[in-house]
Amino acid sequence: MLQVKANDKYSYDITKDGDALFINGEKINADIQQLNPSTFHVINNLQSYNAEVVNFNIAEKTAEIKVNNNTYTVTAKDQFDILLDKLGLSSLNAAKVSEVKAPMPGMVLKVFVTEGMEIKKGDNLFVLEAMKMENIIKAAADVVVKTVKIKPGDKVEKGQVLLMF
Repeated sequence: MLQVKANDKYSYDITKDGDALFINGEKINADIQQLNPSTFHVINNLQSYNAEVVNFNIAEKTAEIKVNNNTYTVTAKDQFDILLDKLGLSSLNAAKVSEVKAPMPGMVLKVFVTEGMEIKKGDNLFVLEAMKMENIIKAAADVVVKTVKIKPGDKVEKGQVLLMF
Protein backbone atom coordinates (compact mmCIF):
# COMPACT_ATOMS: atom_id res chain seq x y z
CA MET A 1 0.00 0.00 0.00
CA LEU A 2 1.08 3.56 -0.72
CA GLN A 3 -0.23 6.82 0.65
CA VAL A 4 0.31 9.45 -2.03
CA LYS A 5 -0.14 13.21 -1.72
CA ALA A 6 -0.24 15.55 -4.71
CA ASN A 7 0.64 19.22 -4.13
CA ASP A 8 0.13 18.66 -0.35
CA LYS A 9 -3.59 18.94 -1.12
CA TYR A 10 -4.93 15.70 -2.56
CA SER A 11 -4.48 12.33 -0.80
CA TYR A 12 -4.76 8.87 -2.33
CA ASP A 13 -4.44 5.34 -0.93
CA ILE A 14 -3.07 3.08 -3.65
CA THR A 15 -3.04 -0.71 -3.38
CA LYS A 16 -2.30 -3.49 -5.81
CA ASP A 17 -3.86 -6.94 -5.70
CA GLY A 18 -2.31 -9.15 -8.37
CA ASP A 19 -2.73 -7.17 -11.60
CA ALA A 20 -5.57 -5.05 -10.18
CA LEU A 21 -4.87 -1.46 -9.12
CA PHE A 22 -7.06 0.26 -6.52
CA ILE A 23 -7.12 3.98 -5.74
CA ASN A 24 -9.04 4.88 -2.56
CA GLY A 25 -10.66 1.42 -2.72
CA GLU A 26 -11.93 1.86 -6.28
CA LYS A 27 -10.61 -0.50 -8.96
CA ILE A 28 -8.92 1.34 -11.80
CA ASN A 29 -9.10 -0.14 -15.30
CA ALA A 30 -6.60 2.19 -16.93
CA ASP A 31 -4.52 1.39 -19.99
CA ILE A 32 -0.99 2.53 -19.14
CA GLN A 33 1.76 2.49 -21.76
CA GLN A 34 5.35 3.52 -21.05
CA LEU A 35 6.66 5.52 -24.02
CA ASN A 36 10.19 6.01 -22.68
CA PRO A 37 11.85 5.82 -19.23
CA SER A 38 10.12 8.99 -17.99
CA THR A 39 7.00 9.35 -20.15
CA PHE A 40 3.70 7.45 -19.98
CA HIS A 41 0.40 7.53 -21.83
CA VAL A 42 -2.71 6.67 -19.79
CA ILE A 43 -6.27 6.09 -20.93
CA ASN A 44 -8.83 5.92 -18.11
CA ASN A 45 -12.64 6.35 -18.37
CA LEU A 46 -12.32 7.33 -22.05
CA GLN A 47 -9.92 10.17 -21.18
CA SER A 48 -6.33 10.41 -22.38
CA TYR A 49 -3.45 11.61 -20.22
CA ASN A 50 0.22 12.24 -21.04
CA ALA A 51 2.36 11.91 -17.92
CA GLU A 52 6.04 12.78 -17.63
CA VAL A 53 8.26 12.27 -14.58
CA VAL A 54 10.19 15.56 -14.52
CA ASN A 55 12.13 14.98 -11.30
CA PHE A 56 12.38 11.99 -8.95
CA ASN A 57 14.08 11.83 -5.54
CA ILE A 58 14.14 8.22 -4.33
CA ALA A 59 15.61 9.09 -0.90
CA GLU A 60 12.84 11.56 -0.03
CA LYS A 61 10.19 9.62 -1.99
CA THR A 62 9.12 12.70 -3.92
CA ALA A 63 8.52 13.35 -7.59
CA GLU A 64 7.55 16.17 -9.87
CA ILE A 65 5.12 14.88 -12.48
CA LYS A 66 3.68 16.75 -15.44
CA VAL A 67 0.22 15.50 -16.51
CA ASN A 68 -1.21 17.16 -19.65
CA ASN A 69 1.04 20.21 -19.02
CA ASN A 70 -0.03 20.57 -15.36
CA THR A 71 2.83 19.98 -12.91
CA TYR A 72 2.22 18.16 -9.62
CA THR A 73 4.56 17.64 -6.67
CA VAL A 74 3.94 14.13 -5.39
CA THR A 75 5.08 12.52 -2.13
CA ALA A 76 4.62 8.86 -1.26
CA LYS A 77 4.72 6.80 1.91
CA ASP A 78 4.92 3.01 1.87
CA GLN A 79 3.72 0.69 4.65
CA PHE A 80 7.00 1.14 6.56
CA ASP A 81 6.79 4.96 6.51
CA ILE A 82 3.17 4.73 7.69
CA LEU A 83 4.17 2.40 10.54
CA LEU A 84 7.00 4.76 11.60
CA ASP A 85 4.48 7.65 11.63
CA LYS A 86 2.08 5.63 13.81
CA LEU A 87 4.90 4.81 16.24
CA GLY A 88 6.01 8.44 16.33
CA LEU A 89 9.43 7.57 14.92
CA SER A 90 9.26 9.40 11.58
CA SER A 91 10.97 12.51 12.96
CA LEU A 92 14.10 10.45 13.65
CA ASN A 93 14.89 10.59 9.94
CA ALA A 94 14.99 14.40 9.94
CA ALA A 95 18.45 15.86 9.95
CA LYS A 96 19.17 17.71 13.18
CA VAL A 97 22.07 20.06 12.57
CA SER A 98 23.29 22.53 15.18
CA GLU A 99 26.77 23.33 13.85
CA VAL A 100 29.23 22.86 11.00
CA LYS A 101 32.74 21.72 11.83
CA ALA A 102 35.73 21.92 9.52
CA PRO A 103 35.99 18.57 7.69
CA MET A 104 39.75 19.13 7.18
CA PRO A 105 42.40 21.72 7.98
CA GLY A 106 42.53 24.57 5.50
CA MET A 107 41.87 28.22 4.76
CA VAL A 108 38.47 29.87 4.35
CA LEU A 109 38.30 31.57 0.95
CA LYS A 110 34.70 32.76 0.86
CA VAL A 111 31.71 32.82 3.22
CA PHE A 112 28.24 32.85 1.61
CA VAL A 113 26.11 33.15 4.78
CA THR A 114 25.49 35.75 7.47
CA GLU A 115 23.95 35.52 10.92
CA GLY A 116 20.15 35.28 10.83
CA MET A 117 20.06 33.95 7.26
CA GLU A 118 17.61 31.15 6.43
CA ILE A 119 19.42 28.36 4.60
CA LYS A 120 17.89 25.49 2.60
CA LYS A 121 19.39 22.02 2.40
CA GLY A 122 22.11 21.99 -0.28
CA ASP A 123 22.80 25.76 -0.20
CA ASN A 124 26.46 26.82 -0.28
CA LEU A 125 27.82 27.86 3.13
CA PHE A 126 31.51 28.60 2.51
CA VAL A 127 34.56 27.66 0.43
CA LEU A 128 37.43 25.91 2.20
CA GLU A 129 40.81 25.54 0.49
CA ALA A 130 42.72 22.42 1.50
CA MET A 131 45.75 20.94 -0.27
CA LYS A 132 45.37 23.48 -3.12
CA MET A 133 41.78 22.34 -3.78
CA GLU A 134 38.68 24.46 -3.25
CA ASN A 135 35.88 22.64 -1.40
CA ILE A 136 32.38 24.12 -1.30
CA ILE A 137 30.71 23.17 1.98
CA LYS A 138 26.92 22.85 1.69
CA ALA A 139 24.06 22.84 4.21
CA ALA A 140 22.91 19.38 5.34
CA ALA A 141 19.42 20.60 6.32
CA ASP A 142 17.10 23.61 6.31
CA VAL A 143 18.40 25.88 9.10
CA VAL A 144 18.78 29.46 10.30
CA VAL A 145 22.35 30.66 10.84
CA LYS A 146 22.88 31.62 14.49
CA THR A 147 26.62 32.36 14.58
CA VAL A 148 29.31 32.70 11.90
CA LYS A 149 32.72 32.07 13.50
CA ILE A 150 34.80 32.45 10.31
CA LYS A 151 35.74 35.07 7.73
CA PRO A 152 37.70 34.87 4.47
CA GLY A 153 41.39 34.31 5.15
CA ASP A 154 40.89 32.38 8.42
CA LYS A 155 42.95 29.22 8.87
CA VAL A 156 40.94 26.40 10.44
CA GLU A 157 41.75 23.02 11.96
CA LYS A 158 39.87 19.78 11.41
CA GLY A 159 36.88 19.56 13.79
CA GLN A 160 36.83 23.30 14.56
CA VAL A 161 33.29 24.72 14.84
CA LEU A 162 32.79 27.20 12.01
CA LEU A 163 29.03 27.87 11.93
CA MET A 164 26.24 27.42 14.48
CA PHE A 165 22.53 27.09 13.74
